[in-house]
Amino acid sequence: MRILHLGKYYPPERGGIESYTRALCEWTATKGHAVGALVHQRPGTWQTSRELIGGVEIRRAGCVGSIVYTPLSPVFPFELSRALREFRPDILHLHLPNPSCFAVLTSAGARRLPWVVHWHSDIPADAPDWRLRAGYLAYRPLEQALLRKARAVVATSQAYLDASTALAPWREKTRVIPLGAVDVESPATRPELWPDGAGLRLLAVGRLSHYKGFDVLVAALASVPGVRLLLVGEGECAEELRNSAGEHGVADRIRLAGALDEDTLLAAYASADALVLPSINRGEAFGLVLLEAMRARLPVIASAIPGSGVGEVVADGETGLLVAPGDAALLAAAIVRMQDPELRRRLGTAGRARWEARFTLERSAQGWLAVYRDLLG
Repeated sequence: MRILHLGKYYPPERGGIESYTRALCEWTATKGHAVGALVHQRPGTWQTSRELIGGVEIRRAGCVGSIVYTPLSPVFPFELSRALREFRPDILHLHLPNPSCFAVLTSAGARRLPWVVHWHSDIPADAPDWRLRAGYLAYRPLEQALLRKARAVVATSQAYLDASTALAPWREKTRVIPLGAVDVESPATRPELWPDGAGLRLLAVGRLSHYKGFDVLVAALASVPGVRLLLVGEGECAEELRNSAGEHGVADRIRLAGALDEDTLLAAYASADALVLPSINRGEAFGLVLLEAMRARLPVIASAIPGSGVGEVVADGETGLLVAPGDAALLAAAIVRMQDPELRRRLGTAGRARWEARFTLERSAQGWLAVYRDLLG
């Protein structure tokens, strides 16, 4: 098979979608299939480029900038036409949300091919950012047109599918394939990544955006003395979080590390006592970092977000602790509980077993091979 992915970005750009897309593409290529990806350059890079990474042909369309997490690429439709002509795919794998994918609606070459829409998350109609709400008024008709034409739709969890109003008309052709993470060798530990001191080492990983709830985590730490936090990621809320840490008197116990290279991030997972994912709404559709933590036998604390896949990944009380989103007091209580080393050992061991049974890359990717074969069958 010849499979062409259309997405926002691709590593080395960071993000859960990007990490999973690369893992899936490279796994599929190792099975003898031709795999390509058409994505965007980092905003502000106008030149289009092409490279081979892990057996996958990566085409990056020039990108003039971005607005509300959306890359702006006037040349994307032209690069799509070129990719269709040169790569000659059998299948288009469309990663949504991504307005650039709408180029397939007006492409005669694309319309002759079967599409599968990979539904990573909704665009919430009640998003706090008015620009996102306004933009969705124009986005939704095209989104629905894309879903109508798609031969198949794949959501990452049953809970997210059940709660999605955008996917409601298309339930009959939608199936669920959870994300997966490839196994890695455990690196040497690096406790020096955390601020100096003793006590519990917490790890949080993700884009520094409001929906991630890191401000709630900062507030929770103020009532749990001695606990230290390594916060990995970049984003528009970085300065706000630094100010909040100072206001709550915990600046000396929090390190905002920015983006870390892959080896250092793996060392952080190996060195932490627990991972915290305090997201506050369905912008957190699944939480790939939870799988990365479970793979490392790291217990997790996460938000029990209604309509999100987080509750399907984390078994509350078995592989981690789930708390109500946005509640700093409940989050602090969970952190206090996580100071028990026996609890951490039990949750971490069970988390590793759950990852092996349900969330390996092999299991996830085999589901995608079945989708591709159905589309061509």
